[in-house]
Amino acid sequence: MSQDPSRIDLTTSLGYLLKETSAALRASMEAVLRPLGMSVTHYSCLELLAQRPGLSNSDLARGAFVSRQAMNVLLQALAEDGIIARAEHAVAGRALPTALTDSGRAQLARASAAVKGVEERMSADLTPGEQDQLRNLLSRCVTALTGAS
Repeated sequence: MSQDPSRIDLTTSLGYLLKETSAALRASMEAVLRPLGMSVTHYSCLELLAQRPGLSNSDLARGAFVSRQAMNVLLQALAEDGIIARAEHAVAGRALPTALTDSGRAQLARASAAVKGVEERMSADLTPGEQDQLRNLLSRCVTALTGAS
């Protein structure tokens, strides 16, 4: 029985392989973050704040691939735990700037080391040149789908 040419063949589908890779990466990241009391979304939020201080709730949600509502719930919990600090009043507009506390930076350092280990394991069989090529190819795929340049 041959494959219908109008259907996706999962054995050769780039989209399916990317989804499979994404799921494996997320599961591996969750496994190393769970003992630290974190999720991938929690870690992503802290990493975004460290690299781009002052991001709004909406910017953080987009960067962590979650809804604004989910990010708001996370930010409230992080603020209650002393991981982040949020301004009382918006400097401009309605967005409350958010920043990591010393406790947040310490938590992020532990999480970043764990996640870096996962990424190193994932790319261990790739040469540095292949890693660069993969980054380039994946970036081109994103650009093709989003129109971003």
